[in-house]
Order: sequence, then C-alpha cells, then structure tokens
Amino acid sequence: MSVSMYRLTVPVFQRGLKTLSTYLDKAEAYATEKGIDSSILVNARLAPDMLSLAGQFQRATDTAKFGITRLTSTDAPKFEDNETTVAELRERIAKAEAYLATVTPDMLDGAEKTEVTRQIGGRAGKTVTLSGDEYLATFVLPNFYFHIGMAHAILRNQGAPVGKMDYLGNFG
Repeated sequence: MSVSMYRLTVPVFQRGLKTLSTYLDKAEAYATEKGIDSSILVNARLAPDMLSLAGQFQRATDTAKFGITRLTSTDAPKFEDNETTVAELRERIAKAEAYLATVTPDMLDGAEKTEVTRQIGGRAGKTVTLSGDEYLATFVLPNFYFHIGMAHAILRNQGAPVGKMDYLGNFG
C-alpha cells in the first residue's frame, strides 16, 4: 500500500507548524519568567553564520509552502521575512497554516512524478532535477525538519525549557 503525496506533505507540515507554535509558547513563558525581552530569543542564533530563531521559522514555513507549490505547479503566497517579535512569528505560522488548509489531496495527485528543478546550495550551488517524490524525500522534508530542529536547539541554548516531546508533538 502506498502513501499519498498529500499525506506526506500537508499533515506533516501542519504538525511541524504546531511544534513551532509550542516553541513560541515556551519562549514567551521563559522570557516572562526570566524577565527578559522575548526579542532576545527571536534574534538568538547558535553561531554567527547561522540564521536566528526568526530565520528558522521563516525557512520552515517557506519550505512547507514552496514544497507544496513546486509539487503542484501553483503560486506560493508571499511572506515578507521581516518578523522580529513572537507575535509576528505567530502571524507567520497562521498564514502558513491558512495556506496549507487550502491544499486538497487531489491537488497532489500524481505529484510524485512531477519534475522539480532546483538550485541546491545557493547561488553557487548546482542545479538538480528530481521527481516529486525524490524532491520531497531528499530535500523538502529534511530541510523542514532541519529548521524545526535548529529552532529547538536555539531555544535550548538560550535556556528555554523545550524538550524532545515538544519536538515530537502531541500524539493524543
């Protein structure tokens, strides 16, 4: 029995966005408890050459929306990438969730065979063409989880009480 491209995308992205929302709840509570400005957390990064927490949220939501649009040959909603507060990151997640709610299973029928051509590794990277299922399995999902994992690591590094079950999400 095969698993549909819809099942491998939309519900997975929705679950990941819930994880990011949980991280914002934890970050906000931690900032309040410690008496620090939550923007310190939003701007925190693991290393100088890595994206900030806001950047991780931006890339995770972009990966979800662009993954879908490239598999369905549709246009992606535009997000500004200018979030600097917890409230703005919540708005970004809400916009991504609203977009995902418009995606129906039939929109992804046959997407596993869609050819997706992408430049990997930035401007100096190489161009690759992958079938839709390979694009999803080797780029979209690893990239999506990478940015969620980095958001987790940034918050842990800042002392926020996020743990493995926050990352894995609710199973109930």
